[in-house]
Amino acid sequence: MWILLGLLVGGYALSSVFRSSVEGDFDSRLRSYLDEMIAAAEPDAQGAVSLQNRFADPRFERVYSGWYWQITPLGPKGPVTRDAQISRSLWDRTIRITDSNKSRDVTWGHGEGPDAQRLRFVAQRIEFPAPPGAPKGAMRVYSFLVAADVTELEAEIAKFNGTLFWSFAVLGLGLIGAIFIQVRIGLQPLDRVSAALARIRDGKAQRLVGRFPAEIQPLATELNSLIDYGTEVIVRARTHVSNLAHFLKTPLSVLVSEAHEHPGPLADTVLRQVGSMRRQVDHYLARARAAGAVNVLGSRTNVRPVIEDLSRVLSRIHAGRDLVIDVDCPRDLAFRGERQDLEEMVGNLIDNACKWAHARVVVSARGNGAAQFELKVGDDGEGLDAEERTRVGARGERLDENVPGSGLGLAIVRDIARLYGGSLTLDESPLGGLEARLALPAIA
Repeated sequence: MWILLGLLVGGYALSSVFRSSVEGDFDSRLRSYLDEMIAAAEPDAQGAVSLQNRFADPRFERVYSGWYWQITPLGPKGPVTRDAQISRSLWDRTIRITDSNKSRDVTWGHGEGPDAQRLRFVAQRIEFPAPPGAPKGAMRVYSFLVAADVTELEAEIAKFNGTLFWSFAVLGLGLIGAIFIQVRIGLQPLDRVSAALARIRDGKAQRLVGRFPAEIQPLATELNSLIDYGTEVIVRARTHVSNLAHFLKTPLSVLVSEAHEHPGPLADTVLRQVGSMRRQVDHYLARARAAGAVNVLGSRTNVRPVIEDLSRVLSRIHAGRDLVIDVDCPRDLAFRGERQDLEEMVGNLIDNACKWAHARVVVSARGNGAAQFELKVGDDGEGLDAEERTRVGARGERLDENVPGSGLGLAIVRDIARLYGGSLTLDESPLGGLEARLALPAIA
């Protein structure tokens, strides 16, 4: 738009300058012919004016040529057109003035000539001494006028404007094409940077890779440094949280040991409180680890190997019950997050299903086409009714104290899933028991 605006303003300015130049040259020629005509004029004894030398330009002799001169006597009441002397080119016509503008002793204006020609004229008032016998001091006054058809002038200006228009049109198309090429080709490195950042965000890459122009390379280097720094800070923070958790577990273990060695009401209270503290430490440790992992760019985890590994481990743990764990998951399905967080969530769900299942647990995972995948863990146990499903998984609440565990498994799964923008829902399983449905971000 700026190019088009600049071309329009520039074209208008050039056209105006050219018109002014051509009109100035045209007026200069008219004034030159007028001066030449005045110089050749001589009064005669009869009170008229004669031209001693005819103009050299033959256009004043050719009928209706567009170039005319006219000498009109000026009486007390104005021009006496019937006594006007005219050029041969006017034949028997005179020039009719349509508008005029006086500048010092010269008058400029426009008029109408033969065949309705549009004329530009210049005129000047000239005084001659009165013939012999006239009162002393009397003067003869005439209006000397030279006019020319402006059609030739307008044609020359129109020709220039046409050339100017097409020249600027080609120039504008060339400039717009050059800008288009510059944007499409010159900014391709930035498109590559944007695509690389999208790959990092989606977990398909961990750094900006590839060769960039010298102008873009510093940006790529700084972005890689920023990614490395962010990852380092998050890893350091998670390490500190883990160290703190392990530091707390040691004195808690000492308290448990002392309580077992000295049974009694106080020992029972200590054991209950230590158990609560352990559950809270495990819970917030899992949340802190997951919260840090969410902010790590480029995280990618294949889902099937995690499910298969956890299924083998839990099958061995529950080997005495002869449980069958079926796994149905495509090999190319990937989770946009860290492996240990996926293991934490899936492990809790499968372990919970194994605790309540009679003989079979089914684990399946499929993409849902919305940049997410859904993982289902169902069992053939007793299941839960709708009210129990809303209560189970609440932080610290358990429905059966006889089954081992902290009671925080589903709550931890729900918290970690929310940190990743996912969700956990509980429903009735086709096997008759409980089915946990976990929605998590996927990598296409």
